[in-house]
Amino acid sequence: MEKEVLITTPYITLAQLLKMEDVIASGGQAKWYLREKTVYYNDEPENRRGKKLYDGDAVRVPDFGTFLIKSK
Repeated sequence: MEKEVLITTPYITLAQLLKMEDVIASGGQAKWYLREKTVYYNDEPENRRGKKLYDGDAVRVPDFGTFLIKSK
């Protein structure tokens, strides 16, 4: 499943995306989640919660789908 995520700022962080898409309940869970689960940023494993996501980036979260970042 692919879903477009519209952003109104130049970028969002990986933790913000995970919270926005209800993968985690709070931003504080991002560190734990990324340590326990593999998340892919543009098809490469990524575990930094502060990773900046820009227009055109893709994040795949197993069991949740792929999120495509789009700027308004």
